[in-house]
Formats: sequence, structure tokens, C-alpha cells
Amino acid sequence: MGIRKIDHKLCDGCRICADYCPMDVIRMDEDSGKAYIKYLHDCQSCFLCEAECPKEAIWCYPVREKRVALAW
Repeated sequence: MGIRKIDHKLCDGCRICADYCPMDVIRMDEDSGKAYIKYLHDCQSCFLCEAECPKEAIWCYPVREKRVALAW
């Protein structure tokens, strides 16, 4: 559930997604200037990042995923 992917080929680094994210999940990479997912588990699936992205570079997934905890 939550952000599924940020397409770095489409992302132009406008920062809109990072500004709209209420949970501070998305950050901007200093080197590339592109958005990336920093805190995936904090995503509340509000879809604001996907809705506000002018380049349609973000995809969210509304279905809750069963994540498997891996052994060390």
C-alpha cells in the first residue's frame, strides 16, 4: 500500500510531490535533483503525490500488501 514507484525518467525535480506529502515520505536527491521514496512505511496512501505530479511520474497502490520480514 502506498507509493509504488517514482519514474526517474519522467521526474523533472519540480519538488511538488515532496511539498504536498503530509508524512514527509518523499525527499529530493541532492545529486540528481529527482524525487525518491525515503520513508515508505510512513506512507498513508493519501495519493496527493500522484495526483499533484505534473509529469505523472508517481504511481501509488491502494491495496494493502503483505510484507514478509526477512531473517538477518
